[in-house]
Amino acid sequence: MLDKLFWDDPYSSEIQAKIASVEGDGIYLDQTIFYAFSGGQESDFGTIGGVEVLEATKEGTNIRYTLASEHDLHVGQEVAVKIDWQRRYSLMQHHFAAELILELLYQELGSVEKIGAHIAQDKARIDFFWQENISNLFPLLLHKATELINKNLPIKSDYSDLANQRRYWEIDGFAQVPCGGTHLKHTGEVGRLCLKRKNIGKGKERIEIYVNQ
Repeated sequence: MLDKLFWDDPYSSEIQAKIASVEGDGIYLDQTIFYAFSGGQESDFGTIGGVEVLEATKEGTNIRYTLASEHDLHVGQEVAVKIDWQRRYSLMQHHFAAELILELLYQELGSVEKIGAHIAQDKARIDFFWQENISNLFPLLLHKATELINKNLPIKSDYSDLANQRRYWEIDGFAQVPCGGTHLKHTGEVGRLCLKRKNIGKGKERIEIYVNQ
């Protein structure tokens, strides 16, 4: 099974790994810090063996890394796996900011139904069914989120089901949430939040989330 070190240490930006198999322009590793698109969080950018990764794709519990077709990497080769750290850290900030806002929404509204989410380097978004203008809740959401951020609380991240690689994050006294993304260590790392509202169709609302604004 692929050893996903991005869960053990999401702050690591470079490791040595061995190539487990090669299938044309796709390779598989024995261990990795290179996150693949999942749960709305975009993939990392970076290189394997000095070759740019064009795409990282989940395949069950494994990850396929697509490289340029002219790569000459081979099975058993030890390679450097490097990610764009600034991108990773911004993704973690926006990811947790979105998780925080969504959990606060659940606690305030209860019945809200999320229908989509996307975490990018420059912003995050959450889409859901809701009949009213969601921006009416922004002052309350920002107040509660800022309180948690300013307390700089520890964020625990661990397995809820090791065999099936299911994970969660938790803040004591606030929430435990299923999530397999990469997470910050403390809430204070999120920084200052900015929320923007978009109407994306009848009965649908979108919250855009920006950090360090």
